[in-house]
Amino acid sequence: MPVRLGVLDVGSNTIHLQVMDAHPGARPAPATNFKVELRLTEYLDPTGSISSEGINQLHQAIGGAVNHAHQNETDEILAFATSAIREAKNGSQIIEEVNQRHNIDLQILTGDEEARMTFLAVRRWLGWSAGKLLVLDIGGGSLEIASGIDENPEATISLPLGAARLTREFLSGDPYNTKGIKVLEEFVANKINSELPTILRAHDANHFVATSKTFRTLARLSGYMFDENPKFLERGNLKAMTSKLASMSNKSRADLPGVSMSRAQQIVAGAIVAQSVMATLEIDRVEICPWALREGIVLRRLDWLNN
Repeated sequence: MPVRLGVLDVGSNTIHLQVMDAHPGARPAPATNFKVELRLTEYLDPTGSISSEGINQLHQAIGGAVNHAHQNETDEILAFATSAIREAKNGSQIIEEVNQRHNIDLQILTGDEEARMTFLAVRRWLGWSAGKLLVLDIGGGSLEIASGIDENPEATISLPLGAARLTREFLSGDPYNTKGIKVLEEFVANKINSELPTILRAHDANHFVATSKTFRTLARLSGYMFDENPKFLERGNLKAMTSKLASMSNKSRADLPGVSMSRAQQIVAGAIVAQSVMATLEIDRVEICPWALREGIVLRRLDWLNN
């Protein structure tokens, strides 16, 4: 039986509701969406809690998303929060308040769950013929890596290497300070090298995939700058592009096709993470998958409904 599901993603960069028409065995079809840019990490106080202003903004955004879902006759809202709420000192209190005020069931996803849901979406999109997958996903707060041959990955990791987080912690000036760029590059490389488990380092995958907004933006920019197919991202082009992006002002980056002003601020950090993880895993090229975490949530829910 067809259902209309609303997937509410409370992320580090945006509050995004995607409404999809779906039923078991069919491809979920996007119907409508509602998005508010709200960089929750910018509302962190010195104790690591989200400020009252940030909480008020969050309630407004979620209220708008829930209203949009009801107006579009959504059967069920699947709501989840990622690293910004997960790591905030008052995250559990915020979740409780949100659920009471908006009558939803907002759940916090662990980094491992993020990686697994995204991996499921990629596997379903590419199919079994894609072989053993290695999937990369750079969000606002974290980097997820997953690898495996089935629908459930055999190995996952989530690292605090999100584009928004690193921009806030390391980059300043406009254009960015060259010293900050160098420090960030060293930090990212050291973090990946020190924490990447052996099972992922020796992944023996034969299909390399990247997903979500940061990688899609980088692939579009690479296509624009190097006449590359935007369905793929080459590490050699990425390296050259990272240096060029780092030397540009925020306005110059925002003038590039497909780059908003908010995305322009953090695309440099995202490119540094992408380049570093591809170099460490010896990946020369990734394929860009249009499905990611939200689609994975829908697919898992449909699997449950079909049982």
